[in-house]
Amino acid sequence: MKDQQLPVAPLVQVDDHRVAVVTGASSGIGKATAIELARAGFEVWAGARRTARMEDLGEHGIRVLPLDVTDDDSMVFFVQTVLAGAGRIDVLVNNAGKGGYGAVEDLPLEQGRAQFEVNLFGMARMVQLVVPTMREQRSGRIVNISSIGARIYEPFAAWYHASKFALEGFSDSLRLELRPFGIDVSIVEPGVVNSEWNAVARKDFLKVSKGGAYEKSARRMARVLALADRRGIGSDPSVVAETVVAACLATRPRTRYAVGAAARAAVAARRVLPDKAMDAVLGGLG
Repeated sequence: MKDQQLPVAPLVQVDDHRVAVVTGASSGIGKATAIELARAGFEVWAGARRTARMEDLGEHGIRVLPLDVTDDDSMVFFVQTVLAGAGRIDVLVNNAGKGGYGAVEDLPLEQGRAQFEVNLFGMARMVQLVVPTMREQRSGRIVNISSIGARIYEPFAAWYHASKFALEGFSDSLRLELRPFGIDVSIVEPGVVNSEWNAVARKDFLKVSKGGAYEKSARRMARVLALADRRGIGSDPSVVAETVVAACLATRPRTRYAVGAAARAAVAARRVLPDKAMDAVLGGLG
């Protein structure tokens, strides 16, 4: 990334001109969010590793750039390119995420670190790169896409849940730090969302568990996870995207938005049920 040349463009000085950045925008929630923000009047810059899957975003006037949130040079280049071309950043949507299933005993530590690298450290670095501009503007919105998995838990997803719990703790502290500068931080917690991720995660889960102590439980949980792919079970990514846009436009945005199939029910259950009761409910998945 170091050899790339930054484009030069005049700074935009229009008071009502709003610029939004979306990470992980090649599919699912990220892609839907980029489209909805463009429809809401934002100038949108969308980043992801798989830019070939983002060609249709140009139809919505969205600028597409390669972005790998595990590569510092890539993130620096992305943000500098946006600032050179747009002159400001009003919204950062940290959507890039990584997950996976497997028993703690089975999964190499590298796979756990990889989830934290995307879900926490990549998000944190994007914040570091964008906040100086927002602070100078004395305004900005940061929306971190978490998961209902930050409120509940399930067997065979310890690393994923840990990374999302960490994301939310980070976001809560960040919100207090940035409040004096007119920058709001919100967390969006999707429930079950229709995407390709579920099928891929199940396949990898069964592969890593094959022949081991957890194979029987893994097969049982994979069947449960497959239910999410049935028609009418999960929510369309656009449902989450609309909530993200609402958080970006609200005069006083909420700190958390639970959205999508089963999200509010899960939050309510976690609020009223003691740990042992939740263990009884969620332990049956595995």
